[in-house]
Amino acid sequence: MNKLLHTFTVVAALLVSLGAGAQSFLISNTNARTQQPQGGEFSVFSSITKYLAAGDEASLSTWFADNLDVTVLSTSRNCSKKQAREILRNFFSSNTPRSFEVTHKASEANKKYLIGQLNAGGELFQVTIYATSSGQETYKIQQLNISRQTAAY
Repeated sequence: MNKLLHTFTVVAALLVSLGAGAQSFLISNTNARTQQPQGGEFSVFSSITKYLAAGDEASLSTWFADNLDVTVLSTSRNCSKKQAREILRNFFSSNTPRSFEVTHKASEANKKYLIGQLNAGGELFQVTIYATSSGQETYKIQQLNISRQTAAY
């Protein structure tokens, strides 16, 4: 199974300023069932979080915009959907995902934000995702950031 880390840190300050209540749910790599509220404004993330927990960069890449900003372990670049998929494949090959827990979600108009914790390769990573929609189209990931989780003091 491919191993790849997704660390997407998207303006956490913006998430906090939106004032949306934090919700969390756990998605286990061994049990791909999503534990989240039925439907709702954050249903866009149900597949995305499942693919993160499974390290499935191929399925995750179907949610990518044609060009997106990807930051993985302090290396940032604007890249095509195909390049972003390869970056994640490399990450997951070094860091086998075990679980993904959503720690915060927020939305504003046609924008959705998600921050979560990825347990992969024996380490914890913070993943931030920023997705947008133009009109009736489905949401597409514009920014994805994966960074090592720092110890909470």
